[in-house]
Amino acid sequence: MKENKITDMTTGSPVRLILIFAIPLLIGNVFQQIYNVVDTMVVGYSIGDSAISAIGATSSLYSLIITFASSLNSGYAIVVTQAFGAHDNGRLRKSAAGMILLNIIATVFITSLSLVFLRPLMDYMNTPSTVLEQAYGYIFIICAGMFSTNAYNMFAGLIRALGNSRTPLYHLIAACVLNIILDILLVAVFGMGVEGAALATVLSQCLSAALSGVYFFRNYKEYAPCLSDYKVPSGILRDLLSTGTAMALMMCVVNLGSVFFQRANNALGESMIVAHTSARKIITIMMQPMGTIATATSTFVAQNWGAGKLERIRSSLRKVMLAEVLWGLFACTVIFASGSLLIRLMTGTEDAEIISNAVLSLRTHHIFFPVLGVLLCLRTSMQAMGYKKAPVISSCIELVLKWLSAMFLIPKVGFFGTCITEPVTWVFMLIYLGSSYLMIRNDIYKEKSFC
Repeated sequence: MKENKITDMTTGSPVRLILIFAIPLLIGNVFQQIYNVVDTMVVGYSIGDSAISAIGATSSLYSLIITFASSLNSGYAIVVTQAFGAHDNGRLRKSAAGMILLNIIATVFITSLSLVFLRPLMDYMNTPSTVLEQAYGYIFIICAGMFSTNAYNMFAGLIRALGNSRTPLYHLIAACVLNIILDILLVAVFGMGVEGAALATVLSQCLSAALSGVYFFRNYKEYAPCLSDYKVPSGILRDLLSTGTAMALMMCVVNLGSVFFQRANNALGESMIVAHTSARKIITIMMQPMGTIATATSTFVAQNWGAGKLERIRSSLRKVMLAEVLWGLFACTVIFASGSLLIRLMTGTEDAEIISNAVLSLRTHHIFFPVLGVLLCLRTSMQAMGYKKAPVISSCIELVLKWLSAMFLIPKVGFFGTCITEPVTWVFMLIYLGSSYLMIRNDIYKEKSFC
């Protein structure tokens, strides 16, 4: 086996290892956002603002469904990563087998449930009648093709658990290129509308899933489960389910809050949906370095937690949080300097109301980016150490605040309420999560040291 196919993060410079692991993740996330932006640009330029509104009106519902499934894989992968850090190959193979079995069950269940309740959920979210059919056609195809998204996330998670973040990047780049080509063909050339954009996304994800699955079983035979490994011990299944469910619950609660939040924003009208959607695309792109560093740190923490190397975790977290703050300040500077230009480039719109509101959203969110960076790092690291309670509670805080905003703030003050809700939520979440970490830090490290 070639050395560059695995990375043991329990030895060597922590910051260097985290950055080396993070760079491919960042590039992959950027490519993923590029094809999300291409979706927006192609439908915006080819069809118009109504198509952007159709996609945007379902974005939080789409995120709720897809993020729940992908977060299960993120949680499962923590158990695999800890086994790799402990150099326990038998447990690793059985954990991987359990991850595969649980994914099959979850994919069938979530896909069936989402397709059955899709229309009532869209009605609940105040989807404008003018774009309802377009929005339904888009998200139906996305949900029907969820198996491809889950398969890629599962195999990419297994590969990354072994310290290899490069290979999933190559597969994702291939999918992004295919997605862009299909977007142009299906939407701009063949006129398939937003359904064409959705189909392009599903087909490209099928490619990345197939490439990652073949690569894992072909190149990691030492770690890939054989037939006997699928008799997974109940203890490993409990670990997988508890960690996966905690991660999924945390993210599901976050996105459920976003559904309430989007429902209130949808009631403001089409132009506000377009402003919110276009701003969210840029916000998500600028979040990528912070989310990537947090994900890489999570892998580092999980491997070192499995190996019992606690001081490496302590020292690295301080440095990583500083890096998150610095990126947040840089991103804020960029947005204040060029936010309006970015909105025009992305949407092709010249509607002054859309542009001004989208810029307001961008600036309001980016002022609080340093807070978000520390929050993401702390939350994923605590999950990687097996401390699940506080991250889930912090997400419940987000759910409550978004619900309150949707019920009272946004209806009263309009789009400014949409802009300010998430930043204020980040502050409250960090206060709680930071306090919880400081209170339990010594106890969890002490407990681990005696294991």
